[in-house]
Amino acid sequence: MDSRTALGLRLSSLLLRAPARSVEEIVSWFGALQAQDVNSVLWSLGARLPGWTLEDVNAALEKREVLRTWPMRGTVHLVPSADAHWMLDLMGSRQLAGAEKRRAQIGLDRQTAERAVDLLGFALAGGRRLTRSECLSTLTEGGIDVTGQRGYHLLWYSSQRGVSAIAPHVGKEQTFVLLDDWVAAPRRPSRPEALGLIALRYFQSHGPATRKDFAGWTGLPMGDCKIGIAEAGDALSAIDVDGVEMIASTALLDDASPCQGWLALPGFDEYLLGYKDRSLMASPDDLAAIIPGGNGVFQSTLVRDGRVVATWKRVLGPKGVTVTVQPLSSAPPSAVEKALKPFAAFLGVPLTVKIA
Repeated sequence: MDSRTALGLRLSSLLLRAPARSVEEIVSWFGALQAQDVNSVLWSLGARLPGWTLEDVNAALEKREVLRTWPMRGTVHLVPSADAHWMLDLMGSRQLAGAEKRRAQIGLDRQTAERAVDLLGFALAGGRRLTRSECLSTLTEGGIDVTGQRGYHLLWYSSQRGVSAIAPHVGKEQTFVLLDDWVAAPRRPSRPEALGLIALRYFQSHGPATRKDFAGWTGLPMGDCKIGIAEAGDALSAIDVDGVEMIASTALLDDASPCQGWLALPGFDEYLLGYKDRSLMASPDDLAAIIPGGNGVFQSTLVRDGRVVATWKRVLGPKGVTVTVQPLSSAPPSAVEKALKPFAAFLGVPLTVKIA
C-alpha cells in the first residue's frame, strides 16, 4: 500500500471520513481520547459528530457513559466509564512507580498522599460532585498543604488509585466524583484480554500504525504490546506501507483509498497525538511549527487531503469566534473559511477568519 492510500485508511480509522453517531460510540471506538485540554477534546468529539453543538456534546457527557481520568502516560484521557478500572490497572498503574520520586521533589510523603485519598473519598461519598477548588479546600481543611504542584499531584494520585475521577465541567471548573459512583458495571477482563482489547481499539482507531506507535500511545513495554496484538488475532492485519510494516483493522481494509477534503482539528487531537511517527501527516518543518520548540503543546491544525497545511488559533469574544490562520503551504482563503465553519457552528457563534 502506498502512503497516500494508507493515509486515507488512517483517516477512516480516526472517524474523520464518515460521521459517528454518539460520544459514547467515538470514545468506545478509540478506547481513549487525549483530554488534558478540555476545549480540545470537546471539538475532537464535535469534529466527528457533524451537526452536533457544544451543548449537545456536554449533555452527552453527563450521561456517565464516558469520563476523564489518567489511564496512561500520566495524561488525562476520555475513556468509556465501564473500562476505566481495567485501564488504570493495566496502564495507569505504571505511573505509580514514579510517584514516590515525584512526591520527594514537591515535598510530600506517602502517608500524606494516602490521607489525601481518604479525605477525598469521604468528601465525594454519597454521590457528591465537587469542583476542583472544593476538593483542594477539603484537603487544606484536613491539614494538607496543596500549594505549588502538591494539589495537582494529590488529585492525580486519588484518580490513579481508582478512587476518584474527573466529571464534566460545571461552568469553567473541573469537577470530581467517586469512580465507583460513576461506573455502574465495570468491566473486569483478564490481563491478556485487556491487552487484546487495547490493541484492537488502538489499531482500529489509528491504523495503519506501527508497533512503536502503539507502545508510545499506551506506555506499555513492547512485550505487552506483542501479547495484545496476538490476542486481537484476525481482527488486525499487518500491511506494508511503502516498505514499513504497519497494522490496521482487518474490517477497515476495504476503506483503503486516498482521501480528499478539508478538516479543522484541535491541537491535541488523536490525528497527530496518537502516533510516534507523524510523517504521513506532516513534514519535519511543518511539525516544528505545529509543536513549537517540541514542548508537547500542539497547535490546532487545518488538514487538506490528510496532510496539515496550516495552524490556527481561536479567540472567543462577545460577537463570535475569531480564528487566525497561519498557513504552512498553499491554503486558499475561501477553502480555509469553509473548513472552519463547522467549528463556529459547533460553538453556535459567527465566524471571523484572519490569515496571518
